[in-house]
Amino acid sequence: MDSDSRNIRLEKVNTKNFDDLIDLSPDEEGKEYVASNIYSLAEAYANLSEGRYAQPFGIYDGDTPVGFLMIGYDIVEEEDDPKEQYYIEKSYLIWRFMIDRKFMHKGYGKAAMKLALDYIRTFPCGPAEYCWLSYEPHNTRAKELYRSFGFVEEPQMPEGWDEIPAVLKLK
Repeated sequence: MDSDSRNIRLEKVNTKNFDDLIDLSPDEEGKEYVASNIYSLAEAYANLSEGRYAQPFGIYDGDTPVGFLMIGYDIVEEEDDPKEQYYIEKSYLIWRFMIDRKFMHKGYGKAAMKLALDYIRTFPCGPAEYCWLSYEPHNTRAKELYRSFGFVEEPQMPEGWDEIPAVLKLK
């Protein structure tokens, strides 16, 4: 399917679509790098119940779910766990990003990342200068995708982290 025939869109997770999104999963290599969608939805719920912002989305081509995305904003520092600290105060976070194994290598990742950044640049939670994300050091697919959108790896990982943070200036 070429990019001209696609109708890529983001749809907030709701009671009508969460079962379809839970069933999505990356290929075997991707399973090493990304949490399951059910774990991500539980994490979103837990954060929302504590007053934090977490917005999970399904990535769709028309009516077909092809991936999952979760965005956070101003992740609050947890004193008990340094791995759970926010990276940049008052910033957006691309918390999860995955394309289902059946739809990989077809341009959905690039199209969905563009939509995610377009959404973030509407500043739905408030102003921010940065968007950040992190990924496993050996995940070259993610590294190349994020780099193509202008994300720049931080030269040093925060203490206690096993993922590489990368930052994009929004303004």
